Amino acid sequence: MAQSSSQEQASSQKPAPSQKLSPLNDAHAAAGASFTDFAGWQMPVRYSSDLAEHHAVRTAAGLFDLSHMGEIVVLGPQAADALDHALAGRLSALQHGQAKYSLLLNERGGILDDLVVYRTGADRYLVVANAANRQTVAEELTKRAASFEADVYDESDDIALVAIQGPRALEILQNVEGLGIEAGDDVPEDHEEPDVENALAGLKYYRSLSGTFQDHPVLIARTGYTGEDGFELYIAPDNAPALWDALLETGAGAGIVPAGLAARDTLRLEAGMPLYGHELTAGTFPSQAGLGRVVVLDKPGDFVGRTAIEQGAPQDARVLVGLQGTGKRAARAGYDLHVHASEEDAPVGEITSGALSPTLGHPIALAYVDPQYAEAGTELDVDVRGSRIPFTVTTLPFYSRKKN
Repeated sequence: MAQSSSQEQASSQKPAPSQKLSPLNDAHAAAGASFTDFAGWQMPVRYSSDLAEHHAVRTAAGLFDLSHMGEIVVLGPQAADALDHALAGRLSALQHGQAKYSLLLNERGGILDDLVVYRTGADRYLVVANAANRQTVAEELTKRAASFEADVYDESDDIALVAIQGPRALEILQNVEGLGIEAGDDVPEDHEEPDVENALAGLKYYRSLSGTFQDHPVLIARTGYTGEDGFELYIAPDNAPALWDALLETGAGAGIVPAGLAARDTLRLEAGMPLYGHELTAGTFPSQAGLGRVVVLDKPGDFVGRTAIEQGAPQDARVLVGLQGTGKRAARAGYDLHVHASEEDAPVGEITSGALSPTLGHPIALAYVDPQYAEAGTELDVDVRGSRIPFTVTTLPFYSRKKN
């Protein structure tokens, strides 16, 4: 999933009247954030520097405001069946408290959005969509659920989303004053006051549990988009500023910093995670993007896009690869790729995302290339403003965190 690109134009000017403001906007302004317009929202792109915020997430913790994301609830006796029909995965297999990455496809097999779906009750699912695709996802889910006993509600305006990411995220969250865990959701029922520290430590990746912050409901999920351990917390907008302040105060001694969308973009790129509008589009087959595993063809019933997926992408369809270079010149989205050391002008691929990796110290990029050039070790040249710079196809991700 994705929110923005580091190449967005940042601004500290007052937002236009038509732009939406995060419930944390005042906190961002007070912290000196530079803002960017994204999907009609005014969101912080950076506070201090992209590099400092990136490194903080890799070494300590970063705090992100993701309140511009879309949250759509699917509720009812046939909610699971409706989602199995609407999405590419088998969401009916989710356990209570479990989350799953999935895709919303069109009839041609292209990707309308990539999503995270949480099962938050027996007949209740929370679908988290990219900000720019919120309306499309809500409309498509409503249409596709019409023949099922299921209702679809766009609750995006009633939910704020805060993410704490980094190796010290767990430690910080465990010590936030006023945070509680509700009984159930992997917490022993005989505990009148569930142990926050143990409950959070025991929460598995892509799992969630119900909690409270200052007696207000909060959904705590061990998910993220940075390649690091971390948590995403869904809370009512009115209660988000107090949670934001508590996380920063608690984590001050552990090195936490507020982080903007620019750092989030380089973090996800290092982790090899696709960004909608760059690596994923309505004309992209899941198999082209390396997401064929997300599509479940053997689930019961039909799903939108199934016929096109079974037919498959054209044999010569470009596929997504990772590229790494030397030196300091980054390959940016839209740059063409050519056969290495060849005078042939016809491009054999195109960069979709690229940056000088803050963690690795050399240029990295994601690109779609003709399939014959997709093997790891293949050398290709990137046309960087008229100069051809050599890059090498490499396996993804570029960066993987060390796990305990």
